Amino acid sequence: MKYLASALPLLFLYSPSLVTATSSYADNAETAIKAMNDKWYNTTTGLWDGLWWNSANTLTAVINFALVDDSWKPTAQDLITNTYAKAPNHNPGVTSTTFLNNFYDDEGWWALALIAAYDLTGNNDYLDSAVTIFDDMTTGWTTPCNGGIWWSKDKQAVVSIANELFLSVAAHLANRVPDQKDAALSWARATWSWFSDIGVIAPNNTIHDGVDTTCKAHDDSPFFTYNQGVILGGLVELNKATGESSWIDEAHKLAAGALAHFANGDGNVLTEFGGVDEDNNLAQFKGIFVRNLAILEKASHKDAYTTVIKTSANSLWKNDQSGGVVGPHWQGPFVDVTAPSQSSGIDCLVAAAAVS
Repeated sequence: MKYLASALPLLFLYSPSLVTATSSYADNAETAIKAMNDKWYNTTTGLWDGLWWNSANTLTAVINFALVDDSWKPTAQDLITNTYAKAPNHNPGVTSTTFLNNFYDDEGWWALALIAAYDLTGNNDYLDSAVTIFDDMTTGWTTPCNGGIWWSKDKQAVVSIANELFLSVAAHLANRVPDQKDAALSWARATWSWFSDIGVIAPNNTIHDGVDTTCKAHDDSPFFTYNQGVILGGLVELNKATGESSWIDEAHKLAAGALAHFANGDGNVLTEFGGVDEDNNLAQFKGIFVRNLAILEKASHKDAYTTVIKTSANSLWKNDQSGGVVGPHWQGPFVDVTAPSQSSGIDCLVAAAAVS
């Protein structure tokens, strides 16, 4: 199988008025990554603080930094090698030593992390593993809602994030596996058609968490930043694969809805609805959003995106960190630090370094 590498350094517009007055974003990101690894990375398990899907996101954040700062490439490669070898042995709830488990969203996070690993290293093993994961995700397309994949193999819920990840992985693979491009694009297009029609996108372009057993959107559920983020990266990859600008137009609508809901009311600093009481899930979400917002910024160059990324990075470094350890509430106070809050902060700092 021949693969088409599409790994390019992240390049973004630069806004001089938003430069941090202290150290550079790259320096801050490096400090935070070192603190993350010292405090939470277990070389035996290949995971950060024993967490599964969160570790996939942490690995992705470190890889993205290596794409911005080439001096970090050897460290990132070492982490990739160790995690790829060790983490499957500690996959929760399964006996096989793979990245497959009961949850399709877990699988999607690891597929994207492995695609990022391939982009950095060119190692086809990582891309092959992502293809294997995606093939397993396709088996979830059995919902009663005329499309979409289940959240888990127990078939108990249909949620937005699993389907966004499915679309994003398909679109990423379309740009990297030439002999599977048509099939991957077919899955991505089908998922977007279902996702955009099922009712999970609210009139203000925020995204509901999923649909109920009657396939009606959970219109009373809270909105989450990661639901607004993953879809952005997927739509940008669809634009790359097809050359159709309509995918970027759709991404802009969803980004505008997200910024109005999560940033506009708090000085352009991203805020999850859980505030300082964020658990390991909520604490991870903002970093996922800002990572994907940065991807959209690369494709479109909108000042509003740069402003939110840099303002959030400035605020978290000033108000929500100590010794490079970052909490979950980027406006402060600095409390309730977890490995996911650290990983999320790293995503923000890496995005800010990229747009600089």
